[in-house]
Amino acid sequence: MSDLWFGAGRDLAGMVTTHLFVTCNVHSGSTFLKNALATCRLTWNLPSEGRKAIGFVGPSTCSGYPLLMSVWAAEQRWVDAMTDAAAYDWSRTRKAWYFQAFAKAPRPQGPKPSVFVVKSSSTLCILDDLAAHFADAKFLFMVRNPYAVCEGILRRLREKFGRNFPSPIPGEPLEALAARHVSVCLEMQRRNLEIHGDQGVFFTYEEMCAAPERVARRIRALVPELDDLNLRQRLRVKRRYNEMLTDMNARQIVRLSSAQVAVLNGVFREYRDAFDAFGYPLMERSSVT
Repeated sequence: MSDLWFGAGRDLAGMVTTHLFVTCNVHSGSTFLKNALATCRLTWNLPSEGRKAIGFVGPSTCSGYPLLMSVWAAEQRWVDAMTDAAAYDWSRTRKAWYFQAFAKAPRPQGPKPSVFVVKSSSTLCILDDLAAHFADAKFLFMVRNPYAVCEGILRRLREKFGRNFPSPIPGEPLEALAARHVSVCLEMQRRNLEIHGDQGVFFTYEEMCAAPERVARRIRALVPELDDLNLRQRLRVKRRYNEMLTDMNARQIVRLSSAQVAVLNGVFREYRDAFDAFGYPLMERSSVT
């Protein structure tokens, strides 16, 4: 018997009782968390992010200018496109997600997988829609040190498209776009917690790395079906890492130059309330948090 079940040909509409959305920014540890959830015996999982699934109906951060996949929240016009409810068809998307999903084959006479997991950074801006269109929607809210997130965005863009990859906003460096994207996402997450906090669990990337057992217990309390969730395991992430959960903030932040930090701080100062809400101070070039 196969070790896996696949959604194609199975009645997921009758099996799935909980939809669990991993809700955080890019480069914030969500891929590790998604992969850990996929090791649980009662989860249905997608091969990649929900917005990248074949058949997803809605504005995609992968379409149009390539940069939008990483900094879609940097411009209000991009946010407006991402939050246009009329652009989504959740009925068709649900069917596409269910068709492509996979789960561990249940034990004989054991419970069938019933928790459907979706990870996508763009869920940050559409939680109201998700809560309205998916049965028993629950959320894992996570944030990460903004400097580390910006470093990840900038490094990944330049690795993928070259060091001279141009900014789509004339006269505005990529560092400023990355900083504004991260800041706006923090504000979105703060709003999400105010409105939907009772439907989820909040933790930081730093907390997940420092106390994975404690975070796993909180997730299991939210979704009791995940009683075998283990965050202290070696997992492959984006074909780039294959290791235990590790806090990479220090090694990433040190790569930022003084000039880059100055540009980031110029934007971050406009969003001090959001930074303070999550306990992230502005830093000088010589400090690492």
